[in-house]
Amino acid sequence: MAKLDRLRSLFQKQEIYEPAFFITLDDGIEGTYAAARAFMSESKVKVAIVGASGYSGEELVHLLLRHPMAELAAVTSRQYAGQTLAQVFPRFAGHPQARALRFSQPNIEWLATQASVVFLALPHGVAAEFAVPLLDSGCRVIDLSADFRLRDAAVYQDFYGHEHPAPKLLKQAVYGLPEVYREAIRQAALVASPGCYPTSILLPVIPLLKAGLVEPSRIIVNSLSGVSGAGRKAENDYLFCECNESVRAYGLPRHRHLSEIEQELSNAAGRQVMIQFTPHLVPVNRGILTTICLEPAEAVHGSEAAKNFGGRVEACYRAAYGSEPFVRLLEGKALPDTKNVVGTNFIDIGWRVDARTGRLLVISAEDNLVKGASGQAIQSFNLMCGFPETTGLL
Repeated sequence: MAKLDRLRSLFQKQEIYEPAFFITLDDGIEGTYAAARAFMSESKVKVAIVGASGYSGEELVHLLLRHPMAELAAVTSRQYAGQTLAQVFPRFAGHPQARALRFSQPNIEWLATQASVVFLALPHGVAAEFAVPLLDSGCRVIDLSADFRLRDAAVYQDFYGHEHPAPKLLKQAVYGLPEVYREAIRQAALVASPGCYPTSILLPVIPLLKAGLVEPSRIIVNSLSGVSGAGRKAENDYLFCECNESVRAYGLPRHRHLSEIEQELSNAAGRQVMIQFTPHLVPVNRGILTTICLEPAEAVHGSEAAKNFGGRVEACYRAAYGSEPFVRLLEGKALPDTKNVVGTNFIDIGWRVDARTGRLLVISAEDNLVKGASGQAIQSFNLMCGFPETTGLL
């Protein structure tokens, strides 16, 4: 156990992380990183994914199969029960676990015996039905649906059209935005992973509101999302011939994600915030590009004032995210581009102050399935289990 504890300590401090590194332990035991991994395998956390056949579920499979501190012990899908991961997702066929692990029916009692952490990649309204008994069984739960993102059950009913299935858990759930709620996530039993659009909006705007740099009542947001954001489902609106060569707005004027966006922006501003939000569907598989129009709290007139305000914005972002592993603040003439974030857990943020209009334009780009969903959930998993936050994500 002493050897194992020492190796775990080295791993968590990120003193060992590359296969080529040679380590020497204090007790004189020497070996390669491969040997360290053999020791560390004894302390892997067993995890399960409920709803592993959707886009977010598939991305969770991808990330957890290669996660050095997670053992994917169970995956569920009513549609694919009995088939292996490799049969359903041939791209994982090179991984031994994908060839061995089979989809099962979602049996809560059985899941609780297989894993200590359970990811729920289910539609809203359904996830809560699993979260309650899993928590009662002692599992920790990371929910990728909207069921536990809101603090107010009445707001949930207003935006999602039905009563909340487990309102008593709303105060217990922690909103899974690591850059904002890192310490609370570490201790959480139930994490509500944010939506893709909210992540692309909240991370750029929260620091500015907290610093009092922008006016909370005049925020306009336009977001462009790839088709995978709609989920893996057969509906006319998402058929190839309907999406290809087409760009369109949808969910107007009250997209469901507004509920959690305004909740978190209101927390940051210390007052009620309402925004104008227009999402668009664009003919790409994945990625979100968000443009946010903000009005400075103090009027900005002319190029000199714009330059000074831009410096304050940059200082604000550096203070908030300068040491964040997954937030990249773009410099010079660079602006966020989805091609630079797809397949990664990064969110890129850029900004410009318009001296002509006196407004601040902030742009963000992220992968809706990684930073906007499964990758962010893995970030929370790492925090909950005491692993380095970047484990399995770089």
